[in-house]
Formats: sequence, structure tokens, C-alpha cells
Amino acid sequence: MQKIKIMHLLQSDRFSGAENVVCQIINMMDNNDIIEMTYCSSDGQIREALNERNIRFLPIRKLTVKEVKRIIKEYKPDLIHAHDMRASFIGALACGNIPIISHIHNNNFDSRGISLKSIAYLYAGLKAKHIFWVSDSSYEGYYFHNLFKRKSEVLYNIISIDNLYSKMTLDNNNYDYDIVYLGRLTEPKNPLRLMKICKGIVDQLPSVKIAVIGTGDMEGDTHKEAERLELGSNVTFLGFQSNPYKILHDSKLMIMTSLWEGTPMCVLEAMSLGVPVVSTPTDGVKIVVDNGKTGYLSNDDKEIVNYCKAIINNNELHKLMAKESISRAKKLMDKVYYSNRILKAYDGCIQRD
Repeated sequence: MQKIKIMHLLQSDRFSGAENVVCQIINMMDNNDIIEMTYCSSDGQIREALNERNIRFLPIRKLTVKEVKRIIKEYKPDLIHAHDMRASFIGALACGNIPIISHIHNNNFDSRGISLKSIAYLYAGLKAKHIFWVSDSSYEGYYFHNLFKRKSEVLYNIISIDNLYSKMTLDNNNYDYDIVYLGRLTEPKNPLRLMKICKGIVDQLPSVKIAVIGTGDMEGDTHKEAERLELGSNVTFLGFQSNPYKILHDSKLMIMTSLWEGTPMCVLEAMSLGVPVVSTPTDGVKIVVDNGKTGYLSNDDKEIVNYCKAIINNNELHKLMAKESISRAKKLMDKVYYSNRILKAYDGCIQRD
């Protein structure tokens, strides 16, 4: 039997949250005899992450209608699974009669009213056969969401805990960072606030060690802010790490200061590794973190500083939160349910066409 060819379409040439989700989906389907999956995006840093995961890559020069049409003609997919709003819009313009599924991985604050982005995605949503949203708030926050009620489904992210631990064991180093930030250095992640909070932590714990893992368009500004706050001896910028999991595992806690989130993969990873999370209370984080048990949530900088200090200084508290984090992560990771929802959507799209 000839396999059904699914092409995952993304915008970014980097490896981060949405890209991680797609890799998880593809790896989940490794043993499926009916489906063949391929990853398509601009070429760049993502190639290394895909090679490590043995995922087939269809590179494009840039996410444009012309380029996507070219790759469609070359690969001849039976279905396009487009991720986030821009890739969904471009995919909808390029797909012709090929069915397309849209998958939204974050809360797009710039599409909560009438805007160029919300109107552009309106076309993509109308073209899509099915739409996955990473959270209730990502669905309800989109201005025209009521038009897509029948074809929409909220599907929270999950990870493979076994794969996570397997990858971690490839790193034989030991790390002594107290705090880890793992994520892009971009506006939604609020990295300048992160530096301000790091300064507050350093003022109370002068010997604290903080690792910042990730890159992004605010990387230069974040470095400058760290220099301005004289954080050089406490904060280490590690850039992109293809395997950051041993660094994360060896830390006391993971910190986040995001303005908004979908269901952040790094939080799922941290909790699965027994690392408590201290974060701003964004919608996606509130779904995962059990405040006071697996970490702490606050929108107050002083509280965040004090929570970090408490976890670092109190070994019993850290051990208890680590245990609770692992337990909660296991309950959240229903791999069978997740993969079945995706396969059902694929089946419905292809049957209708």
C-alpha cells in the first residue's frame, strides 16, 4: 500500500516551541505503516535538530507562495499540516486542491481584533479542513474564532518523556546552574524583564548561577541589559543548544517571564525532568504548572525573586516540588490520545477529499 504523504509546513528556520511540537508529532508516527511525514521550512539552524531526530527535511529558500508551490510539485503531499498563522496563510494560498490542516501553537495577541494578521488568517481558516488550537485562550482570543467553531479542536501539547531522558543521557557533563531560562529571546518571552528579575535574585543571592539558553531577535538587547545590570559574573548566555536537557535537569528551577504562551514545551520538559518552574501566570503555563506544588506563578517581580530564592535555599521544598512535577507531567502526557486526535483529523480530511 502506498503511504499517505503528510507535509508539515513551518515558517521558522530555528528550533523552538512549535518546531519541537512538530518533531514530536513526526516521531510519534514513526511506526505508522500508512503515513509518511516530512518537515518543510526555511533552511537554517533547524537542519541540525532534524538530523538528530532522523526527520526528513524539505528546505525552502523562504516561506512564499512560489516556494511552497515548488515544493508541493516536487514532493506531491496528500495533505499539508501547516503550523501557526503565517504558514497556514501561505499554505492555503499555495495548496490548490490539496487538503490543509492549520495548527496554532500560541496566543496571537495581534489577532485579537481586526488586523492584517487576523484577516489574513481568516482566509487560511476558511480554507483549512480542520484547525488545532494549543489552548482555549488561543482559540477564543482569535477575533473570528466563532466562524471556525465546527472545525476547531483544542489540543494541548505533550512530549515523549522517554525520548527526553534518552536524549539527556547523551550529555555526560555535570552542570551547577541554579536557574535556567530556556526559550527564544523575543518580545513574547519578555527577556528584558527576565534580566531585571535576575538582578533581583543576584542582589539576594550573590553567588547564584543562571544559564540563559536560546537566541532570537532580542538577543543583542538582552546582552546589553545584562551588562547594564552588571550580571556578567552570574548570568551565562549559552546560545542555542540542541540538547539542553542535562543543563536543565541539573538546575534547581526553570524561570519564565513570558507575556503570553500557548502550552510551552519547555515547561513540560522541565517538569518531566523534575525541575520546578517559576513563571509569570500566562494562560498556557497556568494549565500545566500547579501553583505552589510544581512551581510558582506570579506577575510580581519581587514575588518571583522570593520564590526562586526559596526553592534554591530550601532543599526539602525543592525535592517535594521536583517529585510533584514528575508526577504531574506523567499525568499530562497522554501520547495515545494525542496521536489519535491527529490521525482522526488526517483521516477526516483525506476522506472528504
